[in-house]
Amino acid sequence: MHILTVLYGQPDDPAAFDKYYEQTHVPLANKIPDCRSFTYRHVATLDGSKPPYHLIAELAFDSLESLQASMGGPEGQAAAGDVPNFATGGVTMLVAFD
Repeated sequence: MHILTVLYGQPDDPAAFDKYYEQTHVPLANKIPDCRSFTYRHVATLDGSKPPYHLIAELAFDSLESLQASMGGPEGQAAAGDVPNFATGGVTMLVAFD
């Protein structure tokens, strides 16, 4: 299993980010083929301080090849191309695997 983790930095306008993410970006991400699961969560710290990230998303694929093919296809490119439209706090993407 290969997990694409997307770490969204703190946006300029968190409410606008959340609205856009849920109404526009999530439907795009849900169209990515061969994605076994897609989850996203808001972030908090244990001490109550402001975390470096606003939201974390995880997309699971059976293999690195599947991840690369899916993200390289039109649906994956549409989702990736949408990120600059709302991620004003920057974004970091990582791949984890077992």
